[in-house]
Amino acid sequence: MSTGTGGNYWADKALPSVFKHELLKRYLPQFGGMTGSQSHDKRVVYLDGYAGEGRYENGEPASAEIALRVASHFRARHGVTVECFFTEAQQKSFERLQQVVEHYRAGGVLAHAHRSEVDGVLDSVIQRAVREPLFLFLDPCGLALPVERLVDVLARQRPQKKPATELLMNFSMMAVWRLGGHVRSPKGNEKSLQRFDEVCGGTWWREYFADASAASARDGAAEDAIEAVAAEYSRRLARRTGMFVQSVPVSHAPHKRAVYRLVFATHSQYGLWVFGDTVARARNEWWESHELREEEEKEGQLSFFSSRPDPEEVENRAVLEIADHLEKLLLRTRRPTKLVDHTLEVFGNFYGQVTEPVVRKAVRLLCDQGKTPSNGVGVRKIREITLHPRGLAA
Repeated sequence: MSTGTGGNYWADKALPSVFKHELLKRYLPQFGGMTGSQSHDKRVVYLDGYAGEGRYENGEPASAEIALRVASHFRARHGVTVECFFTEAQQKSFERLQQVVEHYRAGGVLAHAHRSEVDGVLDSVIQRAVREPLFLFLDPCGLALPVERLVDVLARQRPQKKPATELLMNFSMMAVWRLGGHVRSPKGNEKSLQRFDEVCGGTWWREYFADASAASARDGAAEDAIEAVAAEYSRRLARRTGMFVQSVPVSHAPHKRAVYRLVFATHSQYGLWVFGDTVARARNEWWESHELREEEEKEGQLSFFSSRPDPEEVENRAVLEIADHLEKLLLRTRRPTKLVDHTLEVFGNFYGQVTEPVVRKAVRLLCDQGKTPSNGVGVRKIREITLHPRGLAA
């Protein structure tokens, strides 16, 4: 069950939501554009499994309205129907969500709101998405669905690469932190631990906390355990579904512990490439919002210090490192190589940190160094650039 949305949650958008919603706003249209041609009736299916109220009290769109706006745009501009499903279990939040949904339904958007837990609607949504691309957005404030349920959907009901199935899910680091304390405590709540066992698909995660004493937790051992659990969860999900899985940390402020990770899963190198670029752009928006809020809080003081790394310096380092990755890729393949087929190898540690134009600069650098005849000129989409080894025409 979704919990933790009381108090002033819906008054205004917190910084983690700035990142999450910017990511959703940017990636959903890309997903529709990349996969719409896979549909037999120009329809894409979208599920927001913990939709909340749909809109903040100050009028800003939350995840549900962001998706509805994308659906409205696609209907008007591309003739593609994005059929939206929203679930919300809490009555008050559902009533407000329903008002938002009805507004867009009146404008021709195909959308459905259900007062339900997501698990009660998931199978019917999957049936509705037979022969259609499907995007699942699962954003609980508490624990995620049991991993067996996710594996059933992603690896058994939707194992094919086309039509596409993609997942973006909130994996709560705060829940892991809290439950890790239950593992270490002789008074730990076994029922809560068993519920997280279901989320993770076994008791393996407990081992990361079993030896962490209170003293070592203060020294950072517990925080390391949380990150290790999140990383292992993603590895296991990738292995069991055969999908590319990446997770992105989301926090309230720089240098703060992540409150959750957004776990992304796709069968497509194209989806992987575009998601990484979108993460970098959403991260830039997060930084700008953080700096603006920090500046407002410090208004009237003599100086303003930003803890943001210099974007130009980061980009310069990325160009050099990505050019090195490209050179090694050519030496390994020794044949014409399309960049999108090697997304993670191309970006390396800069995946999700820099946008794709940095890759074009790296290609030009490699060309200027005489290591490839390919310069990327004339190729509109950077991911479609094909690198040729020296001695082969570009």
